[in-house]
Formats: sequence, C-alpha cells, structure tokens
Amino acid sequence: MFNHNLLLIFFNGGSIPTGLSLKSQELTTIFLGARLYCSFVMEYDVHTLLDLATLTTTVWVIYMMRFNLNSSYMREKDNVSDFSVVIPCAILSLCVHPTTQHYIVNRVIWAFCVYLESVSVLPQLRVMQNTKIVEPFTAHYIFALGVARFLSCAHWILQVLDTRGRLLTALGYGMWPSLVLLSEIVQTFILADFCYYYVQSVMGGRLVLRLPSGVA
Repeated sequence: MFNHNLLLIFFNGGSIPTGLSLKSQELTTIFLGARLYCSFVMEYDVHTLLDLATLTTTVWVIYMMRFNLNSSYMREKDNVSDFSVVIPCAILSLCVHPTTQHYIVNRVIWAFCVYLESVSVLPQLRVMQNTKIVEPFTAHYIFALGVARFLSCAHWILQVLDTRGRLLTALGYGMWPSLVLLSEIVQTFILADFCYYYVQSVMGGRLVLRLPSGVA
C-alpha cells in the first residue's frame, strides 16, 4: 500500500492537491505504526517491509503538509477530529479482539489497527464533502485507494469461500473473525459513492470531479 500522495505532491508542482486531508494521513500513520508493531512481535513477513515504506512516505507527506506546503493546505475544510475516529476504534478493540495465544496487549493493538484502517479515509471524505470539487490528482488517488480496498475485500471473501469458512476459524472465535471481514467490507463501501461519481466524470470527459450534495 504505497502512499501515492508522495507522487501527487511531486507531480502537482510541489503544492498540495486541493482536497487532500492531513487528518487521514495522520490516521494512516497511526494504524500503520500499530500494524508494524504487530508484524514484528506476532508474525514477520514481506508486508512488514511494504508497510514500513508506506509509513515512511506518509510521515514525509505529513511533514510537507504541516510545514513546507502549509499555505496550500485547506485546514478549515479538514475539520474531522482524529480523536473522534481513534477513540471508538480503541474502545471496540478492547471489547472485540483476536483470541490467539499472543499477549492481550498485542491482540488489542492488532484489532485496533484493523478497525482504524477501515475508517481512516473518513476525514478525506469529509474534506471532499466540504469542497464539493476534487481536482484530478486527488480524485485519481482516492479512486485508486477505493480500487485497492475493493480488491482487498474481494481477496478476503474469496479466501473464506475457498477454505469453506476455515479461514475465519483460524483467526479465532467469537465476534472477531466476523468483524475482520466486516472491516474489509466497510472500507470498500465507504468509498463506493465516490468511485461511482469518479467513473461517471471520467466517462464524461470531465477533468475536475464535482460531487453532488449529500455525497461523501
């Protein structure tokens, strides 16, 4: 999951594309940090390296938005509090988490990063709701994010079907396996409306995406 905002800033002439959310970048940093920790203490695989690369670029984007390119950041439109997203995810992770043999703290952190990832795009959608106009660079990024999450969701569903449900039992018991799958589905449907209007805009030959009232 490479952070395409790095490329967005580079190809946008060194300025922040209109409608880019700093809050979503911060939430991305939090869940990637949590996932990296879980990867190191629970299961080390290639995703650790990919997450590390994504985390590094995300931190760089946050730095650029806060300092070097602060003048082009639409702060008044990016008005979703990080805490309003993080706290519910933290509470849910305390209530529902994996039932593996790992330490309870690690299991809670694992659940937290799964829940937070599924809703980390909410501040970005709020920015688009406030502006109603999304320039091409940002629109391409959000659409690519939507496609990536759709493919991730499809991968999970196909795995569940292919293993005839054994994948869910491998994740543990109780509500946790169902919430993992639900989180994947939520990530997809959160961006579904935007992707629909993006495709309409591209097919209509419009470079700037204009969202109707009530969307995002």
